[in-house]
Amino acid sequence: MTETIFKNARKNALTLVAFAAVFTLLMVFVYQITKTPIEKSEAEARMALFAQIIPPELYDNDVLKDAIIIAPNTLLGNKQPTFANRARLGGQPQAIILEAIAPDGYSGDIKLLIAIKHDSTISGVRVLSHKETPGLGDYIEIAKNNWIKLFDGESLTQTGETDWKVKKDGGKFDYMAGATITPRAVVKAVRKALQYFEANKDTLFAEGKKK
Repeated sequence: MTETIFKNARKNALTLVAFAAVFTLLMVFVYQITKTPIEKSEAEARMALFAQIIPPELYDNDVLKDAIIIAPNTLLGNKQPTFANRARLGGQPQAIILEAIAPDGYSGDIKLLIAIKHDSTISGVRVLSHKETPGLGDYIEIAKNNWIKLFDGESLTQTGETDWKVKKDGGKFDYMAGATITPRAVVKAVRKALQYFEANKDTLFAEGKKK
């Protein structure tokens, strides 16, 4: 009786092991066949976003692969390492795309993608994600409003420090009535990103680790 129970238990255990092995192999197979399409789709989406903030004629390198790791920095608001993508034309640096976070949005972090040309002017800014109040804070999205284009061509030289504020605070940037906190946070984050760029310009464009 005991021997029969032992044999049945062993048989059931082997069956479970076999099922686990088959399931694992199936998951590995599914992962392998979906990995490439997913990565390709993500790369295409990323490049489409890059095209909004850097003119394609400005570079001839693989911007996705020409990337360096950016350590956490208070000026960028990133608490984790991020990637910065570099645009080059004929081997010469043209622009860099930085990820920055405005931590003081109305409902939390506002994640930004900021392209800065080698001459220290902004090529473009886009909002990657936010949790601002629908109808008020979401006008910072390019799909809903052109407000974010106010930063195109801006620089620390063109606009003095006291003007890097919304008009309500004595600065030059427009804002939506009743929604001051959101644009105030974005303006502040963009200015800090420019400050980071100026302080690290040589390092950012130096040959380094490629993604």
